[in-house]
Amino acid sequence: MFTWVKRIGLFFLVNILVMLTLSFVMKLLGVGHYVTAYGLDYRSLAVICLVWGMGGSLISLLLSRFMAKSMMGVEVIDPNTRDPELSNLVHMVHTAARSAGLTTMPEVGIYDSPDLNAFATGPSRSRSLVAVSTGLLSRMSKAEVEGVIGHEIAHVANGDMVTLTLIQGVVNAFAMFLARILAFAISQATRSEDDRERGKGGLGTFAEFMLIQLFEMVFLVLGSMVVAWFSRWREFRADQGGAKVAGREKMIAALKKLQMAYEQPFDAEPAPAAMQAMQISNRKGGFLRLFASHPPLEERIAALENTRAF
Repeated sequence: MFTWVKRIGLFFLVNILVMLTLSFVMKLLGVGHYVTAYGLDYRSLAVICLVWGMGGSLISLLLSRFMAKSMMGVEVIDPNTRDPELSNLVHMVHTAARSAGLTTMPEVGIYDSPDLNAFATGPSRSRSLVAVSTGLLSRMSKAEVEGVIGHEIAHVANGDMVTLTLIQGVVNAFAMFLARILAFAISQATRSEDDRERGKGGLGTFAEFMLIQLFEMVFLVLGSMVVAWFSRWREFRADQGGAKVAGREKMIAALKKLQMAYEQPFDAEPAPAAMQAMQISNRKGGFLRLFASHPPLEERIAALENTRAF
């Protein structure tokens, strides 16, 4: 119960921070209303949508390590720890990082969960975090853990966190922009001749606001399919990267262990939505596959098995 209260509190705190920061940026840019007596000011509207659409995503990226530690309960491991198991984990991550060409070693963390999972996050290659669950460490062999870590390090080396954030920000901005243009166009189309002469709109402020919310929701749903498609593509790429870093057989073995685990469901607390796209696997299927951040494990395994040896 306390965990969920903490997560909800952090969620509201971060959103308040985002709103205050972006409002301050808008004042600095001198951008206010985008509706004028002559119609829409497309320049002002574009700036507003870019600031609010991209700004929230970028701030979330900057706070990603902090949020991961707070929301998932990740404990960062001291590289000089004397605990042999934790020391081996740090060594494993740093070895994979050097093999992937990283010059700054990522933070290494562990979080308490029976789920077999791991994730990588951070605002840049030089400020990244790789975290693994206790369930993964206890239920996977050393070779399988190396495959998982290779996959997560590939995400860091590819800059996937930044790219996914930028794509999400662009989708948000376009959804806001198009929703307001459509709502304004419909409002103007419903104006009578008397309304035009008196300079009044046809729908009214509340009705136009509701149209904006409706169109935004539709465009965000459509946009989320694009974001999910890219996220699935980057998983295939990270699997290839993990195979190069740790070895193809270890990467395949790790994915097969995940597949076996998810064929036998067990009680595990789901990760917050903001973290799910960063993990090595998830379990969405059917129609929801269009919105899944990860492709099916069997497809990922087949892709590696059909690739020539590295």
